[in-house]
Amino acid sequence: MNYPKPPFPDQQQPMPGMTDAMSPVPDHGETSYKGSGRLKGKKAVITGGDSGIGRAVAIAYAREGADVLISYLREDGDARETARHVMEAGRKAVLVAGDLQAPDHCRAVIAEAVSELGGIDILVNNAAHQASFKSIEEISDEEWELTFKVNIHAMFYLTKAAVPHMKPGSCIINTASINSDAPNPTLLAYATTKGAIHNFTAGLAQMLAAKDIRANAVAPGPIWTPLIPSTLPRDAVANFGKQVPMKRPGQPVELATAYVMLADPLSSYVSGATIAVTGGRPFL
Repeated sequence: MNYPKPPFPDQQQPMPGMTDAMSPVPDHGETSYKGSGRLKGKKAVITGGDSGIGRAVAIAYAREGADVLISYLREDGDARETARHVMEAGRKAVLVAGDLQAPDHCRAVIAEAVSELGGIDILVNNAAHQASFKSIEEISDEEWELTFKVNIHAMFYLTKAAVPHMKPGSCIINTASINSDAPNPTLLAYATTKGAIHNFTAGLAQMLAAKDIRANAVAPGPIWTPLIPSTLPRDAVANFGKQVPMKRPGQPVELATAYVMLADPLSSYVSGATIAVTGGRPFL
């Protein structure tokens, strides 16, 4: 595919960023992803499902036949736009806004999925917070705790609440990062949580094997999402993705197939795995 390469136009946004304000606008598969019924009748929960990777996964899952609950931070047009694509695929879309830092909200997300979708077959723990800092002294206690609460604590609360509702053959997919293996020092808190996610996934897969519930992770490299212009310095945004062999960032749609493969019932022997989607950069 002839996807955009850096340098990109100068741009910055307030956190957590908006899709339509990006230049170029990311490709989530709105026109390119074609489903083939691989997830027909499945019920999926996707956190951070309003934009970026989460939106691409929601679109792909819907076109593969799944109903989708989209968990997101606050009311905005991104979530409604994702829901529109899910419904246009003929599937049910449930929107749940709220802060996953709160354990009670994590449990409420799962309760809403059980109530509105009738169960949970797939849990995609994708929501994340990141911010860049040049020195450890710049990272406040509050920032460190926020990053852990959103990126790894919420994953535990969501998973713990979902497992009792999951039947044999269900699956959990966690969004890790290449930073779990090759941490960027300016993303110290974020990278540390991604290492924890990698470990959490590996242990969870072993713990849930007896229930016939699978747990896997996807480790993206540089992906063009609203997190980028809203959390990185201007020069890093302009040159984002230049460091990998493909010399460009990935588009969210380019990860969707990994999440579909891991959710597909035919991947029944795949558990404890991490799928790297890194534009050619080795994930060791």
